[in-house]
Amino acid sequence: MAEEWKLNKYSDVPLHQQIYDNIKRRIMNGEWPVGTRIPTQRDLASKYQVNRSTIVYALGELAADGLIESRVGQGTVIINNTWSLLAATPPPDWNQYVKSGSYQPNIQMIQQINRAETDSNMIRLGTGELSPDLLLTDQMRETFNGRMSSRFTLGYSEPKGSLYLREIISEHLKKKGVIASPASILIVSGGLQGLQLISLGLLHHGSSILVENPSYLNSIHVFQSAGMHLHGIPMDENGIRKEAIGRLKRQHRAALLYTIPAFHNPTGTLMSSDRRAELLRICSQERLPLIEDDVYGDLWFDTPSPPPLKASDKHGLVLYMGSMSKTLGPGLRIGWIVGPEPVIDRLSDIKMQTDYGSSSLSQHAVAEWLSSGLYENHLDHIRSELRKRRDFTLSLLEQYFHDIAHWNIPQGGFYIWLRFNNPLSIRPLFEQALKESILLNPGNIYDRNDQQHLRLSYAYASYDQLESGLIRLAELIRLHALS
Repeated sequence: MAEEWKLNKYSDVPLHQQIYDNIKRRIMNGEWPVGTRIPTQRDLASKYQVNRSTIVYALGELAADGLIESRVGQGTVIINNTWSLLAATPPPDWNQYVKSGSYQPNIQMIQQINRAETDSNMIRLGTGELSPDLLLTDQMRETFNGRMSSRFTLGYSEPKGSLYLREIISEHLKKKGVIASPASILIVSGGLQGLQLISLGLLHHGSSILVENPSYLNSIHVFQSAGMHLHGIPMDENGIRKEAIGRLKRQHRAALLYTIPAFHNPTGTLMSSDRRAELLRICSQERLPLIEDDVYGDLWFDTPSPPPLKASDKHGLVLYMGSMSKTLGPGLRIGWIVGPEPVIDRLSDIKMQTDYGSSSLSQHAVAEWLSSGLYENHLDHIRSELRKRRDFTLSLLEQYFHDIAHWNIPQGGFYIWLRFNNPLSIRPLFEQALKESILLNPGNIYDRNDQQHLRLSYAYASYDQLESGLIRLAELIRLHALS
């Protein structure tokens, strides 16, 4: 795989000429077809790590060659690749194809966040993954380098995933009170694929999904792109509020309710045992199936989380989802769905049609960690480290945010839900922080009407980054409050 092209700052060729050549090459070979809007001058300057004047010079020469043009309201657009003038018929308009795709694009802010997360210099104050320092990369390398068990294969696994892994997950879930035979477990390539399979296999176009508000689901389009509608239910300190569930279910003819009871994303809320029992009772009464997303459930700090909803499910009402992405490593891409066998059979059939099974190598690694006891030891370490990071972050908030915001104290997971005392214009704050290499996750990506929250994560940034980033963020919030 070719590496991303980089400037050679030691070359005799001027920097603007190298940039000109690289952009022209991308235009000429069809990577950037006619009609494509190229990145802004600021984004290009950041990408190539040069002054904006260097970018202006390179773009000026491309414009002089008739390859690009600045248009009001559209930015700078590719208008010619020279081949289009020579061809007897014009090339396909790939931009029309892009706009015609059924999968909705991410909202602009999410796209900015996704791009910024690739910048190693960025202080990522909202990133929902473990710090590289907390990932046991060397130990995982030993798993791959060590003696592989006789069960290991590089061939395709069964439609539901490795039987060996499903047997081990079945035993693992018993510790949570969830009784699931291997036949009722489907291995998926992360929780997001699980949601995709559910949207494709169990729901029809126009279905309605009830979700907590705010919700992580609002920041992705897995259900919306399948033609489905999300309807929010308010939360309090004990989790999703139950009063409106029945009414909203009947009003919208809701097909499912999606919930993250343990250390909710983005609020960090832990649903109480009583609330869980009430939620299960109401959904049973309303014949409303649930998707229980338990990816953070193992990350409690002082006392274990209450048993999952699935542990009390006697009627096959709950589709239970788990994952290794938040505990062992997102790069493994291994998760699971537990549900009634007919549902698992349906979803496994669709999975085979889309990717022919999750990585056999990753499945084997997860099985080895779960079966050997390494995973439980790792969890003890991660819980301890995350608790320290939480406490460090809370101390910074007490010192620098006491008069401008308030916040919850999470009992596990990754997130602190920071609420400003006064509403702010979130977009200017986000943009200004981004200019200063501080990446935020504003509340309006989880609830479009929210102008008062940030999702803070203590899981990813280093201690130094947390300190410098939060000190500067407090200054920025004060500046925006005064403007």
